[in-house]
Amino acid sequence: MILIDDRFVPETEARISYLDRGYCFGDGIYEVFRVYNGRLFEKEAHYERLVRSAREVKLPLPCPIGELDARLSKLLALTGVQEGTVYMQISRGAAPRAHAFPPVGTPPVLLAYCTELKRPVETMRRGVSVITRPDIRWLRCDIKSLNLLGSVLAKQEAVEAGADDVILHRDGIVTECSAANAMIVQGGAIVTHPADHLILHGVTRAVVLRLARELGIPVREERFPLETLMAADEAFLTGTTFEITPIVRIDGRPVADGNPGPITRRLQDAFEALIPQVETRIGEGAPR
Repeated sequence: MILIDDRFVPETEARISYLDRGYCFGDGIYEVFRVYNGRLFEKEAHYERLVRSAREVKLPLPCPIGELDARLSKLLALTGVQEGTVYMQISRGAAPRAHAFPPVGTPPVLLAYCTELKRPVETMRRGVSVITRPDIRWLRCDIKSLNLLGSVLAKQEAVEAGADDVILHRDGIVTECSAANAMIVQGGAIVTHPADHLILHGVTRAVVLRLARELGIPVREERFPLETLMAADEAFLTGTTFEITPIVRIDGRPVADGNPGPITRRLQDAFEALIPQVETRIGEGAPR
């Protein structure tokens, strides 16, 4: 079932105009919610970011957040997804193609659907390899907009290089990954780029930093260069679908001894404790 505005229709009957500005210009915003046990995880933080993104691009929401939440909850119930994601996007609507905003009163278009997705437990156990590349995206990465071509190109470079993801940098200063936030451990402290206009203010990022402070792990939100990244004691990425995934190789070189580090493992354990009824845990059968 697909949610379009206030209607729930079978996937085969879903229709959006070819003049939709999301299709023509990428003129819209989106959110991806993680679903655990049939419920949206950290939904208040996602809605808060949605409202902020809408305000920054001057896009009216199609309905109040309470009504939007009710629609997504009904969508989850109709699909029966227990573990997965909900993708939702809002475009500025359908109008004759012109760069300026359409006439006042043009209704925005809401689209949402559910996907079953298991936690990538094995990947979170063993870690991933990344490459580094220049960050060629626009200068408002804090807005979760439909304009993702820069991230698409970066991710494809990783695929072609045989890596799992990309760590991006602007003039040698690390920003984030193609679709996740990047963090390192240096001298027992977590270091990550500040939440300004150059990175997405990740929901999982905020959860991880909160957990770190609760665990007594120092946190520094500051810019750091590639040289610091390459010399890190540990590195990991955070994201809605990735949770906390260790980075064990960067540009073909191991991070420290090439294994997930102890602080990363502590954070994974703390994150798992937030998820009720987890069937498979990262630490089961994995070296700690």
